[in-house]
Amino acid sequence: MSSDNTFVIVGGGLAAGKAAEALREHGHSGPLVIVADERERPYVRPPLSKGYLLGKEERDSIFVHPEGWYTENGVDLRLGTSATAVDVRAKEVELDGGRRLPYSKLLLATGSSPRRLSVPGADLDNVLYLRRVEDSERLRTAFTEGARIVVIGGGWIGLETAAAARTAGAEVTVLEHSELPLLKVLGREAAEVFARLHKDHGVDLRPRAEVESITGTEGRADGVRLADGSHLAADTVVVGIGITPNVRLAQEAGLEVRDGIVTDERLRTSVPDIHAAGDVAKAYHPRLGRHLRVEHWANALNQPLTAALSMLGRDSVYERLPYFYTDQYDLGMEYIGYVEPGGYDRVVFRGDVAGREFIAFWMSGNRVLAGMSVNIWDVIDPIRSLIGSGAGIDDARLSDPDVPLESLVP
Repeated sequence: MSSDNTFVIVGGGLAAGKAAEALREHGHSGPLVIVADERERPYVRPPLSKGYLLGKEERDSIFVHPEGWYTENGVDLRLGTSATAVDVRAKEVELDGGRRLPYSKLLLATGSSPRRLSVPGADLDNVLYLRRVEDSERLRTAFTEGARIVVIGGGWIGLETAAAARTAGAEVTVLEHSELPLLKVLGREAAEVFARLHKDHGVDLRPRAEVESITGTEGRADGVRLADGSHLAADTVVVGIGITPNVRLAQEAGLEVRDGIVTDERLRTSVPDIHAAGDVAKAYHPRLGRHLRVEHWANALNQPLTAALSMLGRDSVYERLPYFYTDQYDLGMEYIGYVEPGGYDRVVFRGDVAGREFIAFWMSGNRVLAGMSVNIWDVIDPIRSLIGSGAGIDDARLSDPDVPLESLVP
């Protein structure tokens, strides 16, 4: 295979699947190869900690495309294959086993990996992480009536798995490093809503917890020892302490890497003909005036179109505001916008916070930087418009449920 017009995508997640689709839709008729180290064709990850983990969604529903789509669209999908190096001078991707794959354009959609726990006992069996479909299936088996589950980490993955375990009737303890779950992501006001939610559902939330070791016998974990000397018995330990972007290939190939593969607003990296998208991309965001790496589904869904057009030599800029959502028990939440930790003055609420049916706005002066809706639907578009307009809005009108959000957009 010569590199004439061969487009290669490294990575097998949502971003890879969507990029292949966009390339075919927008006129790339040459060879198209996806190099994926997973055994499954590209799938979507949110259900792994939500509907699929709860047993509400069928396995088939997680895939980006039906099985036959890749063959029908002439996409050479190489599953269970690792890219070991990128030779930018020869414009080749080296695969495990030493084979080389020439490219004319390359997209790195290598995603991220769960950060591993580094304490004694962390490698015992039934210390589980959640990233791949088989992880979700193992957790689902472990989450049974009366099972003792200890979750290390109070971020989105930690809380979603805790909710799934509780819903299955397990006894759940969540160990959170800071004083509230999601404190760094949401700030105190909104973090308290999630802390209350889990307490109301019988989760034992342990703030400021420091894990000293995982205890076990015969290779199996049976509990968690904390720095204060206490010991929690556990049938399964779930670790959700964040993710690390998979940048090794890019770094070794000499691309600019800074907590992610640095790209411009067109998702071009520092090396010609190489692009990046999804969890791994630290892309310049023209509306926010800074580089941003977003670890959420919406980026993996939407960035590939920009990357594909860019690979085809067309002008396309990625400037969507970060968006994410969560489902925990009877709480459904959507969030849009971007706020740096400590980068806002206050949070303005509209609606019933105690009843968990409200909208929260993160404010800088009288400008809305981000918004979150909890159990209130179809408001993300007006919130997006409010943020985009940069308009000054007073708190009284913002917090009044009788003032339609649309009317606040100039």
